[in-house]
Amino acid sequence: MKLPRLPHSWSLTPRQAIALQQQMAGLVSPNLTRHRIQFIAGLDAAFSKDDQLCFATAVLWDMRGQRVIEQHTTTRRLAFPYVPGLLSFREVPSLLAALRKLKCRPDLLMCDGQGLAHPRRFGLACHLGVICGLPSLGCAKSRLIGTHTGLPRPRGSRAALLDKGEVIGTVLRTQTGIKPVYVSIGHKIDLRTAEEIVLACAVRHRLPEPTRLADRLVTAFKRDRVGREKRPAGTPSLPRIGRSNRRGALNQDADFGSRTGSAETSFAGCSASADPVSVASSPRRRGQM
Repeated sequence: MKLPRLPHSWSLTPRQAIALQQQMAGLVSPNLTRHRIQFIAGLDAAFSKDDQLCFATAVLWDMRGQRVIEQHTTTRRLAFPYVPGLLSFREVPSLLAALRKLKCRPDLLMCDGQGLAHPRRFGLACHLGVICGLPSLGCAKSRLIGTHTGLPRPRGSRAALLDKGEVIGTVLRTQTGIKPVYVSIGHKIDLRTAEEIVLACAVRHRLPEPTRLADRLVTAFKRDRVGREKRPAGTPSLPRIGRSNRRGALNQDADFGSRTGSAETSFAGCSASADPVSVASSPRRRGQM
């Protein structure tokens, strides 16, 4: 996947990074630019125990076919310290490297983290969306900022996430009786559409499939990299997310630990369906920032 030229350097001090967030927040568009969303890139990252490396994954999910099209991993050295609210400056370089490996261009980026629900209204999903020029959303496991009312138990229940009187996201229950997720826009999408996409992708679990599978893949990739030197010769490496079917896509129903394969293998089959999903627009990863 070819990406636009980077709009800024990564060699920044924390103070410069904060100023850049405040500047780039004005570039975020809260309007849906695509009404047909089919291929979603689920993105997640993790750090090594010594805080020297960032492991990143990109899983391309076919929302209509409910299957994985591609999966990629990458590792980069960390060049930015941990500072609350500046997580994107640690993760985005590695996530961009993973995205560049995609053979098919996604319709939307789904990040395991915050978007607009951020103190400076420029979380990870906003940063990635603006750089890539693609619709993006954040689906976080925990709340970074804001308040909300209680939620009913049924799947699909939601409440506005508010900060200083501003709606910055939605608290969404994706499965009946389980903990909700925190959805916020990243770029080129409205909040209602972001909610519906997350709900449509939360097939059987609390987390939507693109980021759930990306999370599992990065966990396995990190474990594989950390344990590589201790592994006896001939031991299989990183497990794939699922088995390949005859089209080359992955079957997400397969047991995650039952197959092995390359961490950087891609799978063919990313051709747009004649009837793509239509999404109607509406009139230490602390806090996943």
